[in-house]
Amino acid sequence: MIPPHTIGSVVGDVARGLAEAGIDEPRRRARRLVEAALALSPAEVFAATDRMIDEAAAERVAVLLRRALAHEPASRILGVREFWGLEFALSPATLDPRPESETLVEAVLARLPERDRAYRFLDLGTGSGCLLIALLSEYRRARGLGVDRAPAAAAAARDNALRLGVAARAGFAVGDWASALCGRFDAIVANPPYIASGDIAGLPREVRDFDPPLALDGGADGLAAYRAIAAELPRLLPPGGIAACEVGAGQDAAVAGIISRDGVVIEATVADLAGIARCVVARRTA
Repeated sequence: MIPPHTIGSVVGDVARGLAEAGIDEPRRRARRLVEAALALSPAEVFAATDRMIDEAAAERVAVLLRRALAHEPASRILGVREFWGLEFALSPATLDPRPESETLVEAVLARLPERDRAYRFLDLGTGSGCLLIALLSEYRRARGLGVDRAPAAAAAARDNALRLGVAARAGFAVGDWASALCGRFDAIVANPPYIASGDIAGLPREVRDFDPPLALDGGADGLAAYRAIAAELPRLLPPGGIAACEVGAGQDAAVAGIISRDGVVIEATVADLAGIARCVVARRTA
């Protein structure tokens, strides 16, 4: 970018750079990068295209553009991701929440219709805390526990609960899935790592290079975490309690086979908005 700089010219320069790199929606992404670099709202960027900016501000934009050209996701660059209408802060230790994971929240809402009940929720592999916090935002009397193997992820989830006003009803712990837990939970949700170890190198750069390996690597067949979770479900679910597990494309039948045991039966497989089977729902029988 060559001075003098205006907000409008900088947005145009960034958009061209993104377009030349083959990045989708370059104009929209350019505006978001400029908003973040200049600490301006979308309305301010739209209304002030002729406003001049100094070299320091232009360099801040250039730094964010270089990150975007390296295929770093916009959510990582901006440090936040919207999920279930809530804004979650990300850290290098947390998976970047995807819209398809909202299928798990919808599955629980459909099966626990009494929003004023004091349910107990458990989120295994909580990451940013998005699943648990989304549920607590819908069930105002519920309480929940999020567990993650990464201490930094559990800390990030705790910070998000505080920012989003549910910290008094949410606890977070570091642990190996549910092996150290006791008590029972009305609903258990989990978005465990489900990529086979040998497939990680072939993932898109946006995923492979920026999501934490611990949140991606599901072992040799991608199903190791489901085996660990399934072993604990019979003792953690009360009669009628439900578990909703996110699965990768084509994994629903295998995961259903793993979870079906000791009085835990498969109730449904729920597709995401793309029509892909994304959530396996199980229920504990009486």
